[in-house]
Amino acid sequence: MPRTARSLPIYSGAPVDTLQRPLRDVRLSVTDRCNFRCSYCMPAEIFGPDFAFLPRAELLTFEELALVARELVALGARTLRITGGEPLVRRDLEQLVALLRALDASEALSGEPLDIALTTNGSLLAKLAAPLRAAGLNRVTVSLDSLNPTTFTRMSGSALPLESVLEGIAAATGAGFTSIKLNAVIRRGVNDADVPALAAFAREGGHTLRLIEYMDVGSSNGWRLDEVVPASEILAQLHARYPLEPLSASRPGEVANRYRYLDGGGEIGLIASVSAPFCGDCTRARVSADGHLYTCLFASEGSDLKRYLRPVLDAAALRDALHARWSARDDRYSEIRDAETANRLPKVEMFRVGG
Repeated sequence: MPRTARSLPIYSGAPVDTLQRPLRDVRLSVTDRCNFRCSYCMPAEIFGPDFAFLPRAELLTFEELALVARELVALGARTLRITGGEPLVRRDLEQLVALLRALDASEALSGEPLDIALTTNGSLLAKLAAPLRAAGLNRVTVSLDSLNPTTFTRMSGSALPLESVLEGIAAATGAGFTSIKLNAVIRRGVNDADVPALAAFAREGGHTLRLIEYMDVGSSNGWRLDEVVPASEILAQLHARYPLEPLSASRPGEVANRYRYLDGGGEIGLIASVSAPFCGDCTRARVSADGHLYTCLFASEGSDLKRYLRPVLDAAALRDALHARWSARDDRYSEIRDAETANRLPKVEMFRVGG
């Protein structure tokens, strides 16, 4: 049975899309730059040293991002996730976190605090975890595709060592983050053999591992269906070593299917966007670093929001535009994907809109 978001409460004045999905989660990209060149997102052979990233003047300021977030909160958003590119390459990111945390005073929230999260590759987290926590960040998700240094380097496409990411995870723990998630994109023949080691590491550290099917994001990663390891296969591999049982979703619209270890060793999540699409309860919108709204990770075009921010803010027009775009939303790419068309359809690159 398809997963559906129709059981979610609808806030007064908040829109639903054409499939009755409300807006709940927003990804705010702060940069398209990244110090990694992960093969499934930004392969180095395409995005080399001469690749032209967005000029700084094209990026939304932190104040502009907070203004967009404020209007999305008014339309029902309750989770704000900071993404990139690699968000920590943008300086003074804690200032944005503080601006987003100040939105807790919004009348739309009625005293319900926002959930503010960050997705990062972790390589710069060691120095920044404490100030981000102090500014009001709730949660951190770190991408960690392998604990094998050779495989890690192959997948990250970077000279930065695995140790820098492990130090970042340790620093986040030390800064008081108690809900650290580790994301691993599993690709057949590349890191599928590393799943047990990743699970053991997460169990020992008290972290939640999320294993993600290799997806056809963007138009540059050379995606092939035969390189996808289905979530059911990953689950069977793990269950043979660490017996598991399913858990109910922690909240409506959650993308991961959750399982807990029967021995009390925590939980894992499996994200099966390819083998078991969850478009029916997708409640996510994405704002790119240059101010475009995307209503699907696999979209080809976004709606330009900068026209309502510059040269003069028009908050009412911005909210109306956001309301209209969400109300017209009909995206369900993963449900209609097939192997022949996946690489032929133009799609925005993931580093521009976040994962």
